[in-house]
Amino acid sequence: MIEIRSITSEQTLPIRHQVLWPDYPLDFCRVPEDEQGLHLGGYIDQQLVIVASLYLSDNKMRLRKFACLPEHQSRGYGGAMLTHMRQLAKQHAAQQLWFDARESAIAFYQRHGFKVISERFFKEDVPYVKMGSAL
Repeated sequence: MIEIRSITSEQTLPIRHQVLWPDYPLDFCRVPEDEQGLHLGGYIDQQLVIVASLYLSDNKMRLRKFACLPEHQSRGYGGAMLTHMRQLAKQHAAQQLWFDARESAIAFYQRHGFKVISERFFKEDVPYVKMGSAL
């Protein structure tokens, strides 16, 4: 069973870096708004295996830098984290949870009720779309 709890933005960095942008410097994985974000970590046997960061603006909660260690993927941890994030977003009176999703992850997010809400765009040659869900 995964235990989800608040963590610091600094605690998110090793997993963000390893999973999302391993070919770039660690600082590439920082978000300018990290100090104002809500950072979540998922633990299995006291090991941090999944991270996510949330940012509230204009009654919308934005998810950024959602990453799970490869050896812990496809075990339901991402779905558990998304459920937890939806609950947090509602507690903060957000009306929508949205994010930029890598095209390779669209099916995962669609299984969890999110819809594509933009055309394809690129970040560092990686194709993305915006996805979201009303709360």
